[in-house]
Amino acid sequence: MIDITKDIQPLTTFRNNSVKFMRHLKRTRRPIILTVNGKPEAVVQSAAEYQRLLDLAAEADVNEGIRQGLEDLRQGKGRPASEFFEEMRKKHGIPR
Repeated sequence: MIDITKDIQPLTTFRNNSVKFMRHLKRTRRPIILTVNGKPEAVVQSAAEYQRLLDLAAEADVNEGIRQGLEDLRQGKGRPASEFFEEMRKKHGIPR
């Protein structure tokens, strides 16, 4: 959860205190939103937390693929693997 009193900072403040903010990132594991002229422009986060987000996104993508596949099966949009493999064997002349 973002703490708006600590996690939203002007870019200039971040630039002038980058070491302090890097320690803050590692300690809190929360991203810092950087503003320019009062508007959010960038997000800075630790490499470890960024990797965690990438891992979560990849996992969610796999789970969504599985969910869609199961839904397709429920709707009768599939066929047995044996049928597919037999078709590929015939098409490409692969012996059994």
